[in-house]
Amino acid sequence: MLVTNAFSLNMLDSLSSTIKTIELQKEAVKETLKVNAWRSVVGHVDTAAVFTDELGVEIPFNRESVSLKQGDVVLVGQYVGPRLNEGVTTLPEGATIKWILVSIIESF
Repeated sequence: MLVTNAFSLNMLDSLSSTIKTIELQKEAVKETLKVNAWRSVVGHVDTAAVFTDELGVEIPFNRESVSLKQGDVVLVGQYVGPRLNEGVTTLPEGATIKWILVSIIESF
């Protein structure tokens, strides 16, 4: 499983794919990270720091290209709020992270 801060159609190996999304609560995300092997592909240093603070789990910065195929699963932390200032490591007031589990069910 990959942990990332974004999901794009450009990440799909085949644009003819079926995906499934499920929104998870923060506690479910923490449990998911405990019981599954995962790797961070969070592409922004400050976002990785915010994720680490929110989850109490070290989410390292790791900018790399991703190509998802059938069977892959991605945990996306979608930041919702005002633009983060440089160097921010905690969520500003009123901001949240929506956690979405994205599964690549089928690629054609």
